[in-house]
Amino acid sequence: MNKAKKIDVSKIDLKKLGEKTTESPGIIPYAHHSGSALVKPEDKGKIVGRAVAAMQAQTDMQMSQIYRQMQVLAEQAKSIQSRVEVSERIYQASISFEPLINHIYFLYQREDGTDFLSMVGPEEWGRKKPFGQFVAEVKLLADHTWEILQKTDD
Repeated sequence: MNKAKKIDVSKIDLKKLGEKTTESPGIIPYAHHSGSALVKPEDKGKIVGRAVAAMQAQTDMQMSQIYRQMQVLAEQAKSIQSRVEVSERIYQASISFEPLINHIYFLYQREDGTDFLSMVGPEEWGRKKPFGQFVAEVKLLADHTWEILQKTDD
């Protein structure tokens, strides 16, 4: 049988024991006794490098999202500008009838440069066409603006 050795407390040198302990163990850069967890200093360059890489990936993703939103807004602005241009041409054009809401009409430009609005589509005219160029197929909306259904590239 193995008998456990008894520790003689009277032989413990308290002065040497005091040298091996600290009053504030939480701030020393190493384990303060043999049962403590191993403390390894971190490589601050790695930590900063990972943080910067994560920040750049996140901001790149957000910038990409903003760029896509800007593209959508730019396309909407171009569409509105085109709609305004065609609407102005329609209201300055020769119209020999009263356009009705939600009906489709066709804007043409004559050889002399004047515009006219017609109920007849470009493929419905037959051999003799009274226009020089088809401009747009449009629909009158309830607010008396014109939706462009089809437009030729000028």
